[in-house]
Amino acid sequence: MRHLLLSAFALALASTPATAQGWIDIERPRVAIRTPAAVVRVGSEVRTVIEGRVARVEVEERFQNQGGAIAEGSYLYPLPGEAVFQNFSLWMGDQELKGEMLNADQARGIYEEIVRRQKDPALLTLAGHGLVRAQVFPIQPGETRKVVLRYTQLLDRAGDALRVRYALGTRGGEAGSWQLSAADQDAYGAPYSPTHPLTVRRDGGRLELRVDPRTGGDIEILLPLRRGLIGTSVLAHAPGGEDGYAMLLLSPAESEAGSVVPRDVAFVVDVSGSMSGTKLEQAKAAIRQALGTLHRGDRFRLVAFSSGITHFRDGWAPATPDVLREATAFVDRLNADGGTNIAGALEAVLGTAVPEGRLPLVLFMTDGIPSVGESQPDRIAAMAASRIGRARVFTVGVGHDVNTYLLDRLAREGRGTAEYVPPEGDVEVAMGNLMGKLRRPALVNLRLVESPVTFRDLSPAQLPDLFYGEELVLFGRYRGQGSGVVVFEGERNGRRERFTAQAVFPATEDRNGFIARLWAARRIGDLNRQLRLEGSSEALIGEIRQLGLRHGILTEYTSYLVQEPGVVAQRQDGQGPLGAGNALPATAPSAQTGLRAFEAAKASGELSRATTLAAADQAADARLEVLSGSSRDVRRAGGRVFNLVQGVWTDVGHSDSLRVLSIAPYSAAYFAVTRALPELAGSLGVGDELVIAGRKASLRIGGGGKATLSEAEVRAFVRDFRG
Repeated sequence: MRHLLLSAFALALASTPATAQGWIDIERPRVAIRTPAAVVRVGSEVRTVIEGRVARVEVEERFQNQGGAIAEGSYLYPLPGEAVFQNFSLWMGDQELKGEMLNADQARGIYEEIVRRQKDPALLTLAGHGLVRAQVFPIQPGETRKVVLRYTQLLDRAGDALRVRYALGTRGGEAGSWQLSAADQDAYGAPYSPTHPLTVRRDGGRLELRVDPRTGGDIEILLPLRRGLIGTSVLAHAPGGEDGYAMLLLSPAESEAGSVVPRDVAFVVDVSGSMSGTKLEQAKAAIRQALGTLHRGDRFRLVAFSSGITHFRDGWAPATPDVLREATAFVDRLNADGGTNIAGALEAVLGTAVPEGRLPLVLFMTDGIPSVGESQPDRIAAMAASRIGRARVFTVGVGHDVNTYLLDRLAREGRGTAEYVPPEGDVEVAMGNLMGKLRRPALVNLRLVESPVTFRDLSPAQLPDLFYGEELVLFGRYRGQGSGVVVFEGERNGRRERFTAQAVFPATEDRNGFIARLWAARRIGDLNRQLRLEGSSEALIGEIRQLGLRHGILTEYTSYLVQEPGVVAQRQDGQGPLGAGNALPATAPSAQTGLRAFEAAKASGELSRATTLAAADQAADARLEVLSGSSRDVRRAGGRVFNLVQGVWTDVGHSDSLRVLSIAPYSAAYFAVTRALPELAGSLGVGDELVIAGRKASLRIGGGGKATLSEAEVRAFVRDFRG
């Protein structure tokens, strides 16, 4: 099924700002006066109802003439080719007017004419779609018109999930609403979107989802169908000529369908002198909240550390109401004082025998560096690694004074995650989010045991445990092509359980481009953490640099390109340029503390855990701001980073060795190339003069470029651009 690509803008006059959904194209104001007509959107609601495999979509939009002249034009709405148009309604007072449906070929000519006239390339995302068009009868100044459009779609399947697609546009939408509902909430597992954060509600037997339309971009949602304990889905993206990309989704039920794996949870909290005041109060509130998530089958330990170690009880305590009340009172009495004995705290909770069939978890929270007992982070980490055993370790670093090497390595050795809370952040919220994810284990010791293709560079590399209500999303590259069964295994209550997904891994597949961007974000995060823990190498730096350039994620090793493309980066130690055989030296474990180390570790963690394009782009934008400062000469667009060089927005991946094809904007050549390379659409709006880098050739759009190209010239350029 083709992408549902609904463009994000409203075209009225050339000066009218672009928004989302359909738009009104003003043909002429009825009266030629100095204040012309300006029709703008003032409301937009999209409602989708799922019935079996059919999606019924209703789009309601309201437009207002905020100009001083009577407006007259056409309402245009791009309709996906796989949709079945039902009806379109435009009201003129109480009179309902009807629209007409144009095919994709007719629509393309209309799209390109408006792009050429308005000089707005966002519309090019609609190439190949149909179009609903209706004449807009005169709209008086100040008058508002309502438009309602309805269509249906047959949803395609992705393994054990239904796939819903919608696009709000490349530049975001206005305040409004986008919601989806489905009857029989028990028929679906935990919904997942690889593109947008979801708000999920189950009420009255219905499943309801909401997306904030202001984020824009193509919405992708997977609705797992209940098929036993775990639902599995596999999506692939294959640019051709290289290894493909895959996303594997494991979605358990929203609540436990059978028995839950019991947990042994050790809470370890820093109460050294530096934790005094607000930090300690937040930490105590976080521990009280975490204790409230324990179930009767769980056991727990509670350890506070400063210069010494204080235990709530010796050994494991049962999570009964009476014992939990005692533990809460213990937390209330905690005071901040003394140094930071991290080694002693870890020795107190690691190495304890835990019966098979139980899941051992360690939640370790600190705000400082070791100052009592063993103080070398690498030695502490090595000691902890020898004692971790089956335990999962989750670390929370509060403030800039933590040692990021130690917290990252503890999390990696313990198959957990490292969270970093800035000084102004809320520890209680961070701990609450973490405990919410770890609340009800479904399967532990997961592994991928069979597939029709060979995977590489999976992220996460070691599969974490699977929890009820929390989907597990894996990204990776695959070699070759094929179709067949992907098989996973996990343990529950000491028993091995197997579950499968039917999957197709094609040699070429131009849909699902979001998979490549999400994989790249995670991979960069993983590599940056590996570099900090294991030391620098030319291979690691080269891979980080290449991924950053190709997918528009600025890193410490591509930031120099923002200053001036083609200039060789200087090493941070001032000893010469970065190049072959001249990698950055590894930062000593004890030196990985302070603001810079905190920001780098936090950025790596956010990238490596990104499950949506929105999260990955937010992390990439934050890193761009840190590395480039507040420069107005740097922009991200369409998964690329551009730098303003002599008035031309230049892709940082461009180099002098690449052949350059120059074309005139909005010319016949412009439309021929953008039709052949639809992946460029998200970058075209970065500026009037720009250079977009490919693998063997770059595209320059600007004055003096060619106005026409032969079909052979277009084919040759596409071949070189894609490599």
